[in-house]
Amino acid sequence: MMGLHYLKPVYDLSDEEMVDRWVENAYWQYFCGFEFFQHEAPLDASTMTRWRKRIGPEGLADLLTASIEVAFDTGTAKPSSLERITVDTTVQPKAIAHPTDSRLYLKAIQALVRLAKRYGIVLRQSHIRLAKAAAVKAGRGVN
Repeated sequence: MMGLHYLKPVYDLSDEEMVDRWVENAYWQYFCGFEFFQHEAPLDASTMTRWRKRIGPEGLADLLTASIEVAFDTGTAKPSSLERITVDTTVQPKAIAHPTDSRLYLKAIQALVRLAKRYGIVLRQSHIRLAKAAAVKAGRGVN
């Protein structure tokens, strides 16, 4: 149970995803104390939620403290290694807008209308308003 709760935030998985991936990953199973590959989940995903509620935040903090003490006792970690923490923010999700077909169509229509105006071509209808409305609908996932 503790191994699953240590791996869960590392890979940012839900309880269900965690249990499903655990069955497929021999390294995770070994980390959780199993010496032989298991073909079935060790528990139901809802058990993880109930266990977290039962021990509470204080219990999780106690488990983390005990893990750190074991690391110090075995020489895996030194107290000086916890004095400074380095956070790599390059892997943080950014607000990146990925181009979609509807947005590309809108940009193309706007560019064509600008070119037509620059060269004095009279358009009967520019479709700018229609294209903007279609792009908004596509962004919302509305047909």
